[in-house]
Amino acid sequence: MKKIPWFQIIVFISILMLLTSSCSGIQKVAGKKVTVQIVYGSEKQEWLEPLVSQFNQSMTKTSTGEIIVVEAIPMGSIESAREIVNQTLTPTVWSPASSIYIPVINAEWRKTHSDDIVKGSLNDLVLSPVVIAMWKPMAEALGYPDKPIGWADISQLAISEEGWSAYGYPEWGAFKFGHTHPMYSNSGIVSIIAEAYAGANKTRGLTLDDLKNPALRSFMQEVESSIIHYGESTGFFAARLFERGPSYLSAAVLYENLVVAQQSKVLANEVQQIDIVAIYPKEGTFWSNHPYAILEAPWVTAEQREAAQIFEKFLLDRPQQELAVKLGFRPSPAAPDIPLTAPLDAQHGVDIKQPQTVLEIPSAEVIASIQQLWTEVKKPVDLVVVVDTSGSMGGKKITSARVSLNQFIDMLYDRDRIEVITFSSDIITLSPMSELGSKREELTRRVSGIIEGGDTRLYDAVLLAYRELEENGDPKHIRAVVVLSDGNDTASESTLQDVLDALESNTEEGGNAPKLFTIAYGDDADKQVLTELAEITGGKQYSSEPETIIEIYKKIATFF
Repeated sequence: MKKIPWFQIIVFISILMLLTSSCSGIQKVAGKKVTVQIVYGSEKQEWLEPLVSQFNQSMTKTSTGEIIVVEAIPMGSIESAREIVNQTLTPTVWSPASSIYIPVINAEWRKTHSDDIVKGSLNDLVLSPVVIAMWKPMAEALGYPDKPIGWADISQLAISEEGWSAYGYPEWGAFKFGHTHPMYSNSGIVSIIAEAYAGANKTRGLTLDDLKNPALRSFMQEVESSIIHYGESTGFFAARLFERGPSYLSAAVLYENLVVAQQSKVLANEVQQIDIVAIYPKEGTFWSNHPYAILEAPWVTAEQREAAQIFEKFLLDRPQQELAVKLGFRPSPAAPDIPLTAPLDAQHGVDIKQPQTVLEIPSAEVIASIQQLWTEVKKPVDLVVVVDTSGSMGGKKITSARVSLNQFIDMLYDRDRIEVITFSSDIITLSPMSELGSKREELTRRVSGIIEGGDTRLYDAVLLAYRELEENGDPKHIRAVVVLSDGNDTASESTLQDVLDALESNTEEGGNAPKLFTIAYGDDADKQVLTELAEITGGKQYSSEPETIIEIYKKIATFF
């Protein structure tokens, strides 16, 4: 089996872009200043970003008279931990979505250092339980709000041949579930740890021996079998769930504050959607507790530490905590006198008496083993990759396309099935749909020999790929097409409407229908068409240059 890859570090230019976009409120400061860089889980961006601006405008000073300037960078918690360990990111403060990954970052840091990088008792900035967000009618079919619902119910729904028919609702079809990729996202890793605890029938003390139990493995595999796809962002899942409705997703692992935010829009008639509620798994869940960790790192100075402590106090003050409640968060335990008032109520789909059971954070070794187990039981993908090899792909474009495609293939797992198609004046199947493990070396060799030349039969190639997936793809797998093109269609017999009609043919499958992910490769690519093709399926369109294409492939890989 393919070993879990630690994916490459985000290119330097992406960090510069994040810095440029995240330093709101920073003014030209006369005199001495001290800069505090905070890398934080993007789940709290709506709360934190205006507070950074407000704090910077206040020109707050340290005890020695230095003006404090805060730079805040939103980033995935697991991704930022890896960058900090590799020292390609050197913030003063790390505030991930939860404490789940702290044992892992400390274990990785100790491989090259003598002590932990995160130490001591940390303040939590805001709280939000990790929940299963479910459409209220569906939750009621399972017994909500009187009957506790949990991972066991998800498992039974996932493997049921009847789907929602077993509960008297055949019109709802199959149960469709979603959580993010546990190698990238906090809510994803929380999901699989919670699944492991439920499979072991434990709430604490999860061990490596527990993970060897075939019953636990089977339980996780059952839950994962209902996944429509994975993803890098909890926010992306929330958007897809709320926009596309119950035909696309029955439920997804989110944070309680996202349920509150959606219900606030429903109650204000800002969106026309049925009610959503938060399910607090009866077997237990975790807090998304947003710890504030001033790093024990050689790049953090005494001045930065003092400044970071001053900013922390500001965030924990009553006005800032009251703002958090308005946005659907629960206040920090460091601000215990903040009342849990609306919108933290049943009308907004939540229960402030929950969660009743909070799971214990396992050791770094156990977390890593759960991730490894997930790779063995996760839902495989049937993937058709479609690559433009027309004449306009010459030079740097084709070179980068070859290298990045092989890197993308290396991110996939042996049980995944893949087909590769190239298109120019001709459409050629380099490798038919089959398991990757047995052909990885051969496929890498074939991709390394791709050359450019000819016209652009984009529509014909996409149509062929989609039909191949319909005919040869396993409906019990995630099914997807990834298309890279650098120009407009110039030679297809099919029309754009022919392709759109084919893509719409599986809409009755909702979230289980094949997804299309498109990459507009360079300035001449037809972004409008590629966006239309992706969005009609529930996929996503990306734009890339040769220098950044591998980063786009990494983002797409998180869906599988």
